[in-house]
Amino acid sequence: MSNSTHKVGFVSLGCPKALVDSERILTQLKIDGYDIVPSYEDADVVVVNTCGFIDSAKQESLDAIGEALNENGKVIVTGCMGKDSEEITKIHPGVLAVSGPQAYEEVVGAVHEFVPAPTNHNPLIDLVPPQGVKLTPRHYAYLKISEGCNHSCSFCIIPDLRGKLVSRPIGDVLEEAERLVKAGVRELLVISQDTSAYGVDTKYRTGFWNGRPVKARMQELCETLAEFGIWVRLHYVYPYPHVDNVIPLMAEGKLLPYLDIPFQHGSPSILKAMKRPAAAEKSLERIAAWRAICPDITLRSTFIVGFPGETDDDFEVLLDFLDEAQLDRVGCFQYSPVDGARANDLPNHVPEALKQERWDRFMALQQQISTAKLQAKIGKTIEILIDTVDEEGAVGRSTADAPEIDGKVYLDGVVDLQPGDFVEAVVESADEYDLWAGPGPEPAKPE
Repeated sequence: MSNSTHKVGFVSLGCPKALVDSERILTQLKIDGYDIVPSYEDADVVVVNTCGFIDSAKQESLDAIGEALNENGKVIVTGCMGKDSEEITKIHPGVLAVSGPQAYEEVVGAVHEFVPAPTNHNPLIDLVPPQGVKLTPRHYAYLKISEGCNHSCSFCIIPDLRGKLVSRPIGDVLEEAERLVKAGVRELLVISQDTSAYGVDTKYRTGFWNGRPVKARMQELCETLAEFGIWVRLHYVYPYPHVDNVIPLMAEGKLLPYLDIPFQHGSPSILKAMKRPAAAEKSLERIAAWRAICPDITLRSTFIVGFPGETDDDFEVLLDFLDEAQLDRVGCFQYSPVDGARANDLPNHVPEALKQERWDRFMALQQQISTAKLQAKIGKTIEILIDTVDEEGAVGRSTADAPEIDGKVYLDGVVDLQPGDFVEAVVESADEYDLWAGPGPEPAKPE
């Protein structure tokens, strides 16, 4: 371990919202004069930002805490799993402190307590960049617009972990977005637990940005973010009627034509048992209406198979929904009990083998849909944001692809680019999830 007393190691687990929490903590630690180091042996203390959403995520968090204790010995725990400190200290009694999600001051205070801040730090000389410490590549960043959630989905404990919806003031959101853009960010990924509910808790209170009034509501937020002239991608959007208002912005090229919407199921009875806020038939109508306005819109979603009480008929309804919706990007999870979730008490839990069988059938159907959609892009010219470049070529993403969760676009042999560059290329081939593109003539326009 280093003899310095101002070095912090950091392990960030979980979703993009937790990643933003990590960035806030790291930014404050840098402001306070700490160095952030990439190895256990160089750190004087290690902070582990945990995930507590499902059992596998909890186990990953516990394993990470154990590893940090073994490798370093001084560990501070925060994040969603930290909401139940006894669960952590029972297994790892050696941790120094435990705090829950969004407990930025507590985490920084614990670091100060166990590794006192340097006394010779001059914040006027040792400047932190205006955009703060980011854990994403320089050319894209997550923009968190709210905390918590007002829904009470029976399979979810997010409101218990992160509380009810609390929207950030729109002036703060836009100022952060402006700082990120000035720092070179080319893509903003708007995230929250429920992006379409932004401002509900504040009655859409008007704020100010650059001296002008802006209402804290999804439509006005999107309209203003569109002014930056970069890619703006919306995640975690519930299919409420007012979401229709942002589709014209996508059709006009002001927002990326992309919506990440967690439909979760297609059977009305299962959606009711899940306590989901949207009806499947209304969702299908809304999808058709969106595509009528913006034919190029990409729709991503997640689903759960094997939810308690899911019958063969329910599952067939789900497959019918998937077939009719023709979604572009889909993730599917087998239902897993989460401590504290009300769904655990529902009757008729689905056997594990049947969950696996249904998952296999679901993914096979979606793979067919995805393959057909990507094959239809061959010969078309697409815009690509470059993520990485090496001696073999460049790898980027199209407007249809969010980082980490969607597909990639490979430009083999193209090495004269930099991460963050925008390029246009012609799609030459595709598989189930990814595209290969290269220079070529514009596709012929139909007569």
